[in-house]
Amino acid sequence: MLQIKNLKKSYKGFPVLHGLNMNLEKGDVYGFLGTNGCGKTTTMNIICNIIPKDEGEINFEDKNVRIGYLPETPALYSFMNGYEYLNFIGACCKYRGDINVRTAEVLEITGMTEGAKRRIKGYSRGMNQRVGIAAALYGKPDLIILDEPTSALDPEGRAEVMEIIKKLAESGVTIILCTHILSDVERAANKIGIMRGGIIAVEGGLADIRKKYEGNNALNIRLREQTPEALSALSAIELAERCDICKVGGITIYAKDNVNEKELYNKAIATLAENNILPDSIAFKRMTLEDIYIGVTSGRI
Repeated sequence: MLQIKNLKKSYKGFPVLHGLNMNLEKGDVYGFLGTNGCGKTTTMNIICNIIPKDEGEINFEDKNVRIGYLPETPALYSFMNGYEYLNFIGACCKYRGDINVRTAEVLEITGMTEGAKRRIKGYSRGMNQRVGIAAALYGKPDLIILDEPTSALDPEGRAEVMEIIKKLAESGVTIILCTHILSDVERAANKIGIMRGGIIAVEGGLADIRKKYEGNNALNIRLREQTPEALSALSAIELAERCDICKVGGITIYAKDNVNEKELYNKAIATLAENNILPDSIAFKRMTLEDIYIGVTSGRI
């Protein structure tokens, strides 16, 4: 549906994108992740033709693709009410159907029907976000780019937006979901791309990416008494890449590459016994999206 090759962009000689590649299939919900300032917004603005690229290719399967875009902070006309604003959006995008009918549809989809006749200047941030999403959906786009669509919503509102995203994807709409709320990505995305250094450093299905990093097994050990001697003894295990003190107590041992679970587990048990250290529990920590994200963006994995 969308293929980006070797995308580059600089601002006043400062390079932001260093040759970014991205691939989306029709109906993908693509979790677009990365730290602040890494180039995500620049990439989305280039896809929407808001700013020009310096180099690279952006190829759509259909040259007549329609794009809807929700920026992180949608700028709405505060003197209008929600209904008037969306009718205005319909006129701007030259919607060919009945504008009043379509406005009612997107208001219902985003849960804003009751608040539509109130002036936007009295809206909460969450209500602004919902109207922004409605505007992005208005022209029945083939590709929707959502930049932090749930950042101002309560848990119930976030769940509703995730359901909207899933239904749109099921209907064949392709979605780029840019957010720092990783639980939303795990809930809705079938594919993720994590930026680092102006490129997509990791891209693929979450299950496949987890499998890729299975070699970085981690063993959580909760101790009856956490001492410097315990950390020193476990850190000395030859199979360990490093040991960290957990925020919630205990120690996490990260295995070196190609070390299997059984080897690390047996060595940890033996080390604890040799040093008369009594554990309360020992369990393997599985790679979460948060682990992968932090590992990739920090350059650790």
